[in-house]
Amino acid sequence: MTGSMLSVMLVLFAISVPVAVAIGLAALVGIVGFTNLPMIVTAQQVFIALDRFPLAAIPFFILAGNLMDVGGLSRRLVELARSFIGGVQGGLAATCVLTCMIFAAISGSSVATTFAVGSVLIPALVRYGYPVGFAAALQATAAELGVIIPPSIPMILFGVATQTSIPELFIAGLGPGLLIGGALIVTVLVWCRMTGWGKRDGEGRMGRRAAIKQAFFALLMPVLVLGGIYGGITTPTEASVVAVVYALVCGLFIHREITFRDLLPVFRKSVVSSAVIMFIIATASLFSYLLNRQGVPDAAGEWLVKTFDGPGMYMLAVNIFLFIVGMFVETNASIIVLGPILADAATKVGIDTVHFGTVMVVNLALGMITPPFGVNLFAAAQVAGCSIDKMMKYLVVFIAVIFVCLMIVAYVPPISLTLRDAIMR
Repeated sequence: MTGSMLSVMLVLFAISVPVAVAIGLAALVGIVGFTNLPMIVTAQQVFIALDRFPLAAIPFFILAGNLMDVGGLSRRLVELARSFIGGVQGGLAATCVLTCMIFAAISGSSVATTFAVGSVLIPALVRYGYPVGFAAALQATAAELGVIIPPSIPMILFGVATQTSIPELFIAGLGPGLLIGGALIVTVLVWCRMTGWGKRDGEGRMGRRAAIKQAFFALLMPVLVLGGIYGGITTPTEASVVAVVYALVCGLFIHREITFRDLLPVFRKSVVSSAVIMFIIATASLFSYLLNRQGVPDAAGEWLVKTFDGPGMYMLAVNIFLFIVGMFVETNASIIVLGPILADAATKVGIDTVHFGTVMVVNLALGMITPPFGVNLFAAAQVAGCSIDKMMKYLVVFIAVIFVCLMIVAYVPPISLTLRDAIMR
């Protein structure tokens, strides 16, 4: 049964059937063709999968990111970042990375970060002489920090799927996020020195004091969201609601860049994005239920433990496997289907589940910028108005940088766990 389900799913992926539909149809093939289960089981498992309080954070964080974009908060963050590092050669490219790091601490979504920050910075980078392919590739890459720096939707999904503490996962994501962000900033600054790009980046930027004043309310949002979570005041789900209310108040009454007429398109966009993710969660959970009935997780866990002796070899094998999977399978679906199987085996070889979850999210985030199905690539290409082909020669460098960071995170656990241990224990 398992082989037939996987074959159906892969074939449907290959002919570009939407991820959620492909997983759901493969699960139905398993139920109808290989079990005596009544079809009511399908509805029951879908309900069980979605009836989890932490999942409510996903639509709220998506809505908060969209409200920030329409309400001008993302533009203010760009001006703030540029005021600090935009004066050096390559400073505008570094601003793109820094802004994505700040925006990531609110949105939890890489695609939302791509559209919100890219709509401001990609045209600016092109206007200041950067190749459009470089600008789009940089934006797509930096936006993946949206799923690494907390709050992170994939981390919420990993926590739900593996019964791991979501606040601990959020804390563990800070170190890797800062490492990757710092590495990207150094890379673009050196790259611009070598190519001569960005010599006019300091023109037209705001003074630091004026930029801080303008972005004051935007900077308060991550303080409220993350401070509430780490301080034990709010759960991640409650913090997501706080983010929505705060973004709404800022847009409507403080900056007054949102009108009530703007809200309906924002809500519609957020509902569509949320529905896609929830559909994937529902069908992937049904798929996982059938795999569990067949004993696949236990068998796979035992095979992995026996085959790869020790945490070092296991981590290397899993990272290679996830890198390949991430190129073809959507991140959220990969986490829900593979997370419980791989995390259980990781625990058996002595790897901390929180550390493993962080590595898994960082690895699968690479899938967002690798062809053929990198969602960030399509989003950045749409914003930049260029083809993905023009991005590829620049993208290879960024992928290499992040892969090196991934290996460091995987084999130096304190990067993820030191802050977690200091705060939570």
